[in-house]
Amino acid sequence: MTASYACQPEDSRGRRWPERMSTFRSPWQRDRDRIIHASAFRRLKHKTQVFVEHEGDYYRTRLTHTIEVAQVARTIAGVLGLNPDLAETVALAHDLGHPPFGHTGEDALAVLMAPYGGFDHNAQALRIVTRLERHYADFDGLNLTWESLEGIAKHNGPVTGELPYALAEVNAEWDLELHTNASAEAQVAAVADDVAYNHHDLHDGLRAGLFTEDDLAQLPVIGEAFAEVDRLHPGLDPMRRRHEALRRVFGVMVEDVIAVAQNRLASLRPTSAQEIRDMDGPIIRFSKPLYQNLKAIKLFLFQRMYRAPSVVVERQRVTEMLNGLFPLFLNDPSKMPEHWFAAAEAAGDETGRARVVVDYVAGMTDRFAIHEAERLLG
Repeated sequence: MTASYACQPEDSRGRRWPERMSTFRSPWQRDRDRIIHASAFRRLKHKTQVFVEHEGDYYRTRLTHTIEVAQVARTIAGVLGLNPDLAETVALAHDLGHPPFGHTGEDALAVLMAPYGGFDHNAQALRIVTRLERHYADFDGLNLTWESLEGIAKHNGPVTGELPYALAEVNAEWDLELHTNASAEAQVAAVADDVAYNHHDLHDGLRAGLFTEDDLAQLPVIGEAFAEVDRLHPGLDPMRRRHEALRRVFGVMVEDVIAVAQNRLASLRPTSAQEIRDMDGPIIRFSKPLYQNLKAIKLFLFQRMYRAPSVVVERQRVTEMLNGLFPLFLNDPSKMPEHWFAAAEAAGDETGRARVVVDYVAGMTDRFAIHEAERLLG
C-alpha cells in the first residue's frame, strides 16, 4: 500500500506514443523491464565505474553499480510508502548515458561537444530511451512513461540554465517541468546513487591498495564502524573485518536517509506527488551532520582514489583515445559502421554529424573503445 504522496500508476501521465495497458504489469514495471532488455543496459557491464573495466574482475562496473543503486532505491522507497517500481526504474536508467571510461570519458566528450550543444550523461540517457534504442515497430526509443523520463532528467534536482541539446530536444517534445523537483521516487534513486558509490568505492579503493583500513579509521563514520567491529569481533580476519565495517557504514547512510525523510514527511504532510514536486527543496536527503561527514569521506576518496597517480595516468590515456577517435569519425564518418555512417551523412551539417558521432562513441564499452583506438589510431 503506497502513501498519498507516492506516484500512483493509475495517475501516470502516460507515454508519448499511446499503448494498451499491460494486463499484468504496472506502467513502471513495464518501463523497468524495457530498460533491463535495452542494449544500452547490457553495455554497462563493460563500462568503467572508477577503474577501467578490464583491470580486474572484482572491481565494480557501471552495471554492478546500477544494480546496487536499484536495490537501495527499492528498500528506501518501500519503507517510505513510495512506489518501489518507479524508484527502481529511475535507478536502473540513471547511468544509461555514461560513455566509456566513466566520468573521465564524460569530461572528454563534454569538451569535444562544447561547439555542438554539449554532452551530459543524464541528457544522453534520455536520448537513448527516446531515440537511440530502436527495437520496437511503432516508435524509436523505449516509449517510457512521463514519470520515468522526468526522473531520469531531474533526479538530481531541478534543471535550470542552458540545457544540453539532448535534454532540450526531449523537453521540447514533452514538457518534463524541469523547474520543479522530481518525484520522491526519483529523489530516492538519486540518494541511493550516493549511498552505493560512497560504499563500494571504499571497497574498491582498499582492494586496489590505494589506501588502508588504518587510513579509513581516521575518517568520520568509518572510524566508528571499525571500532564497533573490533569491539564485537576481536581478532576477526582482515577481509571479514573490512566487510563488517563497511556494511555498517552502508547501514548508517540508509537509516539516516529514511529517518530524515520520515521526519520531513510527518512535518510537511504532503498529500500528493505533485506537492512534493512543488516544494522548495528535496524531501529525500541526508541529515546535515551526516552530509558533512560524507563530504569529508568524498574529499578523501577524491585525493586518494579518483586522483591517485595510477588513476590519473589512466585518465590521461583514455582521454587521448577519445580525443583521437571523435575527430577521426567526425572528419571521416565512413570509418564508423555502415548505419552510423548513413546517419552521419544524412545529418546535414557539422553539428548534426557531431551529434551522431558522439552517440556512437558514447555508446562504446571500454574494451571496444580501446580496440578501436588501437585499430584506428595505433
